Amino acid sequence: MAFPSHRPRRLRSTPALRRLVAETDLRPRHLVLPLFVREGITEPAPIASMPGVVQHTRDSLRKACVEAVEAGVGGLMLFGVPAVRDATGSAGVDPDGVLNAALRDVRAEIGDASVLMADTCLDEFTDHGHCGLLDAQGGVDNDATLAVYAEMAVAQADAGAHLLGPSGMMDGQVGVIRDALDAAGHTDTGILAYTAKYASAFFGPFREAVDSQLKGDRKAYQQDPANVRESLRELALDLEEGADLVMVKPAMSYLDVLRAVAEVADVPVAAYQVSGEYAMVEAAAANGWLDRERTIAETLTSIRRAGADLVLTYWATEAALRLGRG
Repeated sequence: MAFPSHRPRRLRSTPALRRLVAETDLRPRHLVLPLFVREGITEPAPIASMPGVVQHTRDSLRKACVEAVEAGVGGLMLFGVPAVRDATGSAGVDPDGVLNAALRDVRAEIGDASVLMADTCLDEFTDHGHCGLLDAQGGVDNDATLAVYAEMAVAQADAGAHLLGPSGMMDGQVGVIRDALDAAGHTDTGILAYTAKYASAFFGPFREAVDSQLKGDRKAYQQDPANVRESLRELALDLEEGADLVMVKPAMSYLDVLRAVAEVADVPVAAYQVSGEYAMVEAAAANGWLDRERTIAETLTSIRRAGADLVLTYWATEAALRLGRG
């Protein structure tokens, strides 16, 4: 029997009914805040293409992390911006480099009150902007890069990271990092694998955020936006190599990939609402074209609905505060 006996609108008629039957929830614990810390600055530096986001000093980073933890965010993902770069990204493995020093700062400040994560990649630290070491022909040398990732991972774990995020899309990176961590006694340090990271135009503002030196693109190692089965192959490999969590990046333009990964992964699944996705909403809202708060909530809910157990978003603290009031 159809209309008029069946009226789906009955369950939408009041806020209480809509809340009662909601299929997807969004809570502060689902959110992870990415943060940038820059060496050699004395005040937070605004990022023009990401309104409201800054490159932090070590002091302002600690304060921002405390605010996020107090708002209830589930985690913090740190990215470092060094003052000096070289071809091998040596500042990334230096125990006193900006990222490792910041990890120690934040871990000392928050302890285990939130999950401290580190970007385990070389692109912020190399003078060519690529995610690994270059070979004689100018391509990224996968296996030579893995050796540096292993060293970097141990340094970040030593500095206090709970989870490491290898984002370079090198073949075998999860297994090499797992072996290095275990050999160094960091058996409890987890790996958030960047399983499906696409060669996306939506990363543009991030390159300003980390002062990227990249010329050209990363299409030879990041995934082709046309492909989804490839992501499931990457997923199988990451799980076999010991990933504790897996991630899809970007999120909003790849909700189908996120759903496909979430349907088969037997570990928690993350999605990264990246800089370009953030910047689009902020720009449209600034022009009065979108209701900013509703759009933020809708985008985050859509990522959760597609299957993400956690969402990396530059709105994490703001959204957590709003959810906490709701």
